[in-house]
Amino acid sequence: MQQASPTQAREHKVSMGDTLLDVQDLQVYFPVSAGIIFQRKVADVKAVDGVTFTVKRGETLGLVGESGCGKSTTGKAILQLNRPTAGHVGFEGTDLTKIKGGELRRFRRKMQMIFQDPYASLNPRMSVGSIISEPLTIHKLASGKDKKERVQSLLQTVGLNPYFANRFPHEFSGGQRQRVGIARALAVEPDFIVCDEPVSALDVSIQAQIINLLQDLQDQFGLTYLFIAHDLSVVRHISDRVAVMYLGHIMELTDRDSIFDNPLHPYTKALLSAVPIPDPQIERQRERIILLGDVPSPLRPPAGCVFHTRCPIASGECRVRRPDWRNVGTADKEHWVWCHRV
Repeated sequence: MQQASPTQAREHKVSMGDTLLDVQDLQVYFPVSAGIIFQRKVADVKAVDGVTFTVKRGETLGLVGESGCGKSTTGKAILQLNRPTAGHVGFEGTDLTKIKGGELRRFRRKMQMIFQDPYASLNPRMSVGSIISEPLTIHKLASGKDKKERVQSLLQTVGLNPYFANRFPHEFSGGQRQRVGIARALAVEPDFIVCDEPVSALDVSIQAQIINLLQDLQDQFGLTYLFIAHDLSVVRHISDRVAVMYLGHIMELTDRDSIFDNPLHPYTKALLSAVPIPDPQIERQRERIILLGDVPSPLRPPAGCVFHTRCPIASGECRVRRPDWRNVGTADKEHWVWCHRV
């Protein structure tokens, strides 16, 4: 019997998996204050404004968009690093927005994060062994010799020499530091990991190694990823489904092949038209969509659809009424869009 490839195994796992994460109408507002002595709130920065999606156990959901659109804030709000202003974050049936203290700490063992900057996310005063073992100490999972052996095993799992545990972060390259960050996230044996642009600060040659490592770890440990990125080619390689975000809202969400082969939202089409194609003949023939104007400020987002100020097909309705988040696909192959015109 022929053995399934890692991609086939991951797709099978997704099709059989139940819903691990359920995010409904998530809002994260940051207050803006005025005054020197008596400060008062004058406005809100609407970083995330009504995001809804689910993530199945064992799959990778890619979250893409321009810088400043709310991707990282969404990931941090799911882990309750930024407490949401409103909305529901269901993890294994428990609403994380309603719990705190020791109960939330127990759930955090199941959820971890790989940060964007491998240079800033590691404490330069701590050895690599101390960085990786810190979660084990906090959650009381190992001590003494067992903790030391666990750290060496984690280093080996991410492709580093287990005897590097006594070294410090400044002795490693960017790619090696990111592997240390991955080992730290794996230390508590989580089910769900938010990957916050884990390869954007790395050289292109190193990016592929880290992406392949993340896929191998997912197959080995049955991990579930929310993969945040702005590089569409990276997202296409690793994701099972893709969500496209703009100014705090998700514009479109569907499976990886549909988002690249049959995009429906005008913003998604514009993003994909900017991705270079290696074939010069195809590159010359395809239509390039240029969006006019700048991204509006999340401090004062436009009324109606937030994309209507740059949308080439906007109508009068788009300027006054928010679109509904609706499924225009089928029950078996969902295709969600936030648009009046689709």
